[in-house]
Amino acid sequence: MAGAIMPLYCCKNTFLSLLINFCLFFFQPENLQKNWLREFYQVVHAHKPHFMALHCQEFGGKNYEASMSHVDKFVKELLSSDAMKDYNRARVYLDENYKSQEHFTALGSFYFLHESLKNIYQFDFKAKKYKKVTGKEIYSDTLESTPMLEKEKFPQDYFPECKWSRKGFIRTRWCITDCAFDLVNIHLFHDASNLIAWETSPSVYSGIRHKALGYVLDRIIDQRFEKVSYFVFGDFNFRLDAKAVVETLCAKATMQTIRAADTNEVVKLIFRESDNDRKVMLQLEKKLFDYFNQDVFRDNNGTALLEFDRELSVFKDRLYELDISFPPSYPYSEDSSQGKQYMNTRCPAWCDRILMSHSAKELILKSENDEKIVIYDHIGPNVCMGDHKPVFLSFRIAAGAGKPIANVHKCCVVQ
Repeated sequence: MAGAIMPLYCCKNTFLSLLINFCLFFFQPENLQKNWLREFYQVVHAHKPHFMALHCQEFGGKNYEASMSHVDKFVKELLSSDAMKDYNRARVYLDENYKSQEHFTALGSFYFLHESLKNIYQFDFKAKKYKKVTGKEIYSDTLESTPMLEKEKFPQDYFPECKWSRKGFIRTRWCITDCAFDLVNIHLFHDASNLIAWETSPSVYSGIRHKALGYVLDRIIDQRFEKVSYFVFGDFNFRLDAKAVVETLCAKATMQTIRAADTNEVVKLIFRESDNDRKVMLQLEKKLFDYFNQDVFRDNNGTALLEFDRELSVFKDRLYELDISFPPSYPYSEDSSQGKQYMNTRCPAWCDRILMSHSAKELILKSENDEKIVIYDHIGPNVCMGDHKPVFLSFRIAAGAGKPIANVHKCCVVQ
């Protein structure tokens, strides 16, 4: 399960927010859930946010039919834990109806509000007005009838080679201390084949993600509702430019092509050093990316590879991201004893991200001293959290920061 956390903090006329994203841990519920909750609670304790948003993708895991029974236990643990006792209001939205092929997205969105935070409102998209948030409420199964969010699954023709995709998005809108913003939980399409991704630069899969993300951004700023700042976080499945990465990592290698005997289709590429006894550097198959030295993805948090992280550049006029200073978030080993090891299925990449509109960037307070107020990082660097490492963004927002100039915000319209 992929995911991201965003926390908001509150101090005098500001509040502190924490945004978190995470993905896939229910395939080994006893071990991974314990790890995940421990690391999550440590982040909450360290940052003490006033508003916290937790976005999940593939909720229940890839084998969701068998794993959904663990979801209720997880939700109850999260809402009733001692670590969360100061959060007296919560909203939980779980798309659990896996029998609905037309609508199922496996997305989950959690929102926690600290008892010190007053006058919190959530937008009703049907009534087109804000409603005061009180108590703790859980919405599950099908979310289509829930007016407090917008949910869409991407059309099948966006990714036709996948018979039943669960990719889509959920959007909620909040108003806190007269500051309004949208939070969008998103899951974009993956690379189905390393071999196909390697063929072109950018890859065909990058183009599919570009189309889907553009659709979401157009949707959340259309004319149906007042425009507000927005944060989009989830599993974007952004990948490094595979062709450029392979050409760089294997610049001095020779390539051997292996084809299927019956179809002549390329099924494997082997890159060997030109000397050094022709040592194998990289083996590439549809679902194999086996590079001989994983340290290149971990050294200095993999920053040498950021030049190949290019998918977001297409949206530079619409989206902003803080500098990345953590290692690629995917694909980590699912072996509970291998918290820092990558699987050799895909080239490691920063799939899990927290992005924002340029107006949202302006909401985040700049530090008035040397204190580091804005933090963008990952969770559980040394323990197994599933195949994705959760990422989080912690920041402070000024009261009324999102209010249009010379206009009282519509948060005053409540029910």
